Amino acid sequence: MTDQPALRSRLSGVSLIFACGTALFSDGYANGVISEVNTLLKRIYGDEITAHNYSTVVSSVAFAGTVVGMLVFGYLSDKMGRKFGMMTATGIVAFFSLLSAASEGAHHSVGGTLAMLSACRFLLGIGVGAEYPCGSVSASEQTEQKSISKNAQHRWFALATNSMIDTGFVISAFVPLVLYWICGPNHLRAVWRLSLGLGFIPAMLVFIWRLSMDEPDSYKKSSMKNVKIPYMLVLRRYWPSLVAISLTWFIYDFITYPFGIYSSTVVDNITGGSDAIPVIFGWNIIINLFYIPGTLGGAFIVDYIGPKNCMIAGLISQAVIGFIMSGLYEKLTSHVAAFAVVYGIFLSFGEVGPGNCLGLLASKTSPTAVRGQFYGTAAAVGKIGAFVGTWAFPPMIDAFGGASSVRGNTGPFWVGSGLAVLSALITFFFIRPLSHDGMADEDEKFRQYLEAHGFDTSTMGLGGTGSMTAVDDTTSDEKVDQKSVV
Repeated sequence: MTDQPALRSRLSGVSLIFACGTALFSDGYANGVISEVNTLLKRIYGDEITAHNYSTVVSSVAFAGTVVGMLVFGYLSDKMGRKFGMMTATGIVAFFSLLSAASEGAHHSVGGTLAMLSACRFLLGIGVGAEYPCGSVSASEQTEQKSISKNAQHRWFALATNSMIDTGFVISAFVPLVLYWICGPNHLRAVWRLSLGLGFIPAMLVFIWRLSMDEPDSYKKSSMKNVKIPYMLVLRRYWPSLVAISLTWFIYDFITYPFGIYSSTVVDNITGGSDAIPVIFGWNIIINLFYIPGTLGGAFIVDYIGPKNCMIAGLISQAVIGFIMSGLYEKLTSHVAAFAVVYGIFLSFGEVGPGNCLGLLASKTSPTAVRGQFYGTAAAVGKIGAFVGTWAFPPMIDAFGGASSVRGNTGPFWVGSGLAVLSALITFFFIRPLSHDGMADEDEKFRQYLEAHGFDTSTMGLGGTGSMTAVDDTTSDEKVDQKSVV
């Protein structure tokens, strides 16, 4: 009986972490389902899709919306509150999931339908991007509750964020397949609209889950919601960490997103080029499942070796597998099942390392006062890496000899593996290790740093009021005049 209150407390603490991070399931679902929807749209509208260059446009606007959401809500998360950001983000995702499903052009024109769908994807992207500096940041702050075991803080964060994204990818391939089975090949319009519209359900459930939430204790104590943030001082202390984490995130997304093109190669080889929708969707589910062992396994080792070491281990392991795939490409592709397994291991190690650890490093390296902006900036740079990689890989394949050649298919693996090694080196030399309860320690060090430069830290926190003194920096032109805005 004496253990029941402690158990309830732990369950409540874990529930709060998942309430903050689970909305990232919508990120995985929204990004994944559009691939299946594009397949259906090509079957329905044929050459009209190519004429409108839709696939390129929708990918570009979705990335743009996500970057906007990360940057804008990074600021709002710090200045308006974590809960405000999370509720707004979830509301945006729910609303534009429904609106995407209802996309229709004037007089049922294909061009108008695709234009509206592209616009909805941009706006939905803003909500998805907002979840990173709002939901993920709040989840990281909830992991340092007293009810959470120190040896499980990083684990619960990884399970509530990156594992949710990867699960969203799997479900995004499964839902259209089930709808196809229900509706049949003669009702593909219903399949693509329902596939998009069902994204409303998880977003709305999380919205309801979050209604009773309060701001994290660390935000109440250490935020700068009511005062002007001394950005020059913040940058002087944290710019090396921000640059290092942003660069590694850029490299990770640059590698990960374009390598999705190889999933189609695997499927084509296994199925003999079948264009049957159940076959394509079914194998996409299997490809996406490769992410799950990596994110789950990584979550259960990150607390013991630390996020920094876990990220380095994942990157080096991924690089080794990539080099093996490059060197043995012809032998592996002669046994497609072997290639698929090795390719899956390649993807899994990416989740063990940067997939699970980048969010941890971004959120727990920075202080509470600017954590949303720090995280949002690093994540936005990562998304830009995904955008650049998506455009860079096709010309790269052509430069190596084209998709029909061995060099064309192995070249990107050489490049990706080399970049993984580079990312591991950046992590080793420029990113500091994290300790359990490290955010509380960093907040205290940040306060001491500000006080040493003349900042009145009594104004910090949700209850902080009063005026601030001028910040005594090293040069007169860098002095920051701190005035109360309460």
